[in-house]
Amino acid sequence: MASIKSFFDKLSSSSAGPRYGKKITPEILEQLFPIRNLSEEIRQSFATENQVELIAAGTTLFTINSPAESAIYLITGSIKFTDQNGRSYLIEAGSAQAKFPICSGTKHTTSAVAQTDISILRVSLKIMSTGNRFQHKALNIPEELRSNQLLVLFADHYQSHELEIPSLPEVAIKLRQAIQKDIGIADAVKIIQLDPVISAKLIEVANCPLYLTLVPAKNCLEAVNRIGLTATRNLVISLSLKQIFKSNSLVIKERLEKLWKQSLYLSALCHVLAATSQQANPEEALLAGLVCDIGMIPFLSFVANLPEEFINEQEIKQAMPTVVSAVSATILKEWQFADEFIDAALNSHNWYENSTTELSLTDIVVLSRLHALIGKKSTADLPSIAAIPAASKLTVMGLSPENTLAILHDAKHKIHEALAIFTN
Repeated sequence: MASIKSFFDKLSSSSAGPRYGKKITPEILEQLFPIRNLSEEIRQSFATENQVELIAAGTTLFTINSPAESAIYLITGSIKFTDQNGRSYLIEAGSAQAKFPICSGTKHTTSAVAQTDISILRVSLKIMSTGNRFQHKALNIPEELRSNQLLVLFADHYQSHELEIPSLPEVAIKLRQAIQKDIGIADAVKIIQLDPVISAKLIEVANCPLYLTLVPAKNCLEAVNRIGLTATRNLVISLSLKQIFKSNSLVIKERLEKLWKQSLYLSALCHVLAATSQQANPEEALLAGLVCDIGMIPFLSFVANLPEEFINEQEIKQAMPTVVSAVSATILKEWQFADEFIDAALNSHNWYENSTTELSLTDIVVLSRLHALIGKKSTADLPSIAAIPAASKLTVMGLSPENTLAILHDAKHKIHEALAIFTN
């Protein structure tokens, strides 16, 4: 019991001491992030001993740049916040924002004044390190989307370290760990064959038109010998990812299926462009294209778990471009992907990304993404492919609108073959 009390350390808010009201209930705690992720036993124990704190209208809770000694949840009433630029906004009890702490860092970035009589719950800042397994890039919500409640709610969820990271399939994890220990091809094959489906798919990939060969691979050993260990690792991860793009929720099932198909097409284009340019590893390019938008999965899962009244199709569509890059990078960092994959996830939606002088994995994905959009939306909404920085880094091929269409036409058979392998 003592450890629970120290975890939820209440602090005095004035020299006269705080005033307390009713005890907090387990039902309220179950609605608060990240408290809801604690065990039911901890929540029940805390509820038996702790009360909400009562604060009168007009009281200043904290000011900009003052140190924060506790995380604060708004239970009843409303609070007005003012940022350093003088812009103000309200948070009301029961709103989506009130399910998260109104402050949780070590320093306050706003001033807060009670608009009405309010009740709050103070807990230790340690609560914010619960489940904090990774560092991630903040979600910067554009000014025009500040009214998107779904995006604001997800941003709070994400920045409170509540993101549910999908797990890499076991065979992919085992193979990567083994290759890091410099195992041979025969040992790698033993691991791959633990998953008969992946093993069969790998043979199919080795025999598809993406690889120039006259003699087909007849078994997993021949496939790995042809492809190579590093490329095999990347392909095993790629082949096993399909199971992550699944959900029992009708709300997001269709969206995940669409995302999977888009990711497959992008990854096939990445492979073809990398192979044609001869400046990037085709298997790494394929994997980068497949995972660069992986952040949409936890976002859509988050949406599926919300009450129906929070789910708005227009808000989902508006939120996706803001969410995808930062969340994808967070997942890849958690999965211990190399920096170039994380960079591709962060920057592959930026046509004018130009952080390297040589053609990078990010450049390949940017070029492939632009290729994928040609013919699917008005060219008035797209930059000229020859004008973006990535195109200027190609040394053995030139890109123009005509050449782009020619490349897509010539690669059509290879792309469809690759898509068939990954889709079935």
